[in-house]
Amino acid sequence: MHQYNYQACDLEGKIHTGQVGAENEQEVVATLQSRQLIPIKVEKKSESKSLLGKKSISNNDLIDFTNGLCTLIEAHVPLDRALTLLEGITEKAAMQQLIADLRRDVKEGKSLADALQMRPEVFSRMYINMVHAGEEGGILEKLLPKLANFLAAADDAKRTVISSLIYPTILLLVGFSSVALLMIFVVPKFATLFEDMGTRIPASAALLLSISHWMTEYGWSLLLIPIVIAYSWQQLNATPERRYRRDHFMLSLPVLGNLLLQAESSRFCRTLGALLSAGIPLLKSLYIVRGVIENQVLSDSLAQVEESVRGGTSLGNALTNERKFPVLLVQLVIVGEESGRTSSILEKLAETFDSNVKQQTGRLVALVEPLLILFLGLVVGTVVIIMLSAIFSINEVNF
Repeated sequence: MHQYNYQACDLEGKIHTGQVGAENEQEVVATLQSRQLIPIKVEKKSESKSLLGKKSISNNDLIDFTNGLCTLIEAHVPLDRALTLLEGITEKAAMQQLIADLRRDVKEGKSLADALQMRPEVFSRMYINMVHAGEEGGILEKLLPKLANFLAAADDAKRTVISSLIYPTILLLVGFSSVALLMIFVVPKFATLFEDMGTRIPASAALLLSISHWMTEYGWSLLLIPIVIAYSWQQLNATPERRYRRDHFMLSLPVLGNLLLQAESSRFCRTLGALLSAGIPLLKSLYIVRGVIENQVLSDSLAQVEESVRGGTSLGNALTNERKFPVLLVQLVIVGEESGRTSSILEKLAETFDSNVKQQTGRLVALVEPLLILFLGLVVGTVVIIMLSAIFSINEVNF
């Protein structure tokens, strides 16, 4: 989403100016028209990295803000007073500025959802729409706990995956660093030994010494590999066509593809379930969920599902026709529609998929760790055996 500055007039001819978050100008126009405003000028705001950027405000900050606001709203504290209290107890400067800006907008007469919508770099479409539904229905105190639980569950799932990858990553870095130090500082000593002895270097040892010499002279270039990979990945994300091909390839991978599908299915179920339970219409919920899904293949599939639902097809049948999501998800959505419990079933499905992701990640990490140790052991062992064999060959010649 991007920030757009707009100028519009109401039915009485009064000019209004402000900012709104949207994906494109058409969405801005639709938003203004829904507010009974006639767009005059819509201009995309130049993006700048402010204190309120994602780098300054983390998921934990957002969760703490939501939990605090939820507690105060449940205690029937007026919204502007609640924001004042939150600003006073928040220690982080970026969050204090954010809350102060929100409080100022609310005092000027904007709704909380409108104030949030002006800051799409911090608040997601799902967050904004749930707050909007709560304000319109007068049930904000009931929806904020659902929103807080949603954010906490999503953050917990993300942390579980990241924490599972910490040890293999450290193991990989330490292992390759050890091999690099061995090749740069230890192996060259043997070259000096062979020169002093005046003997012919075995072919395997010569190859190893050549690699060691290259690493000594040009090993710094290996540090560019992560940069090249990051740049190449960014280029794959440059256009929708490249991103589609990349995401299609990722889903087709034997083990990782299924893990990604399960994670995206969990995100789909949790988001859609939370939105439906908030009373947001299905079509609007699907549109919001489409922006939450990171995989382009699944996002495009949801766009087709949205069109099918708009044409009168049930959600379960639309998902069945697309055949992109797991069969379990599709079948239980059909059951949920028949029983009228779609939102609750989706929330339970999200927990199931989260559990599957954690189990599969744990098994994958448990398999990768010994493989990494074995691989690094083979590399170090090969280097040692080659050099020892070369030394023994010197002794045999001298004998």
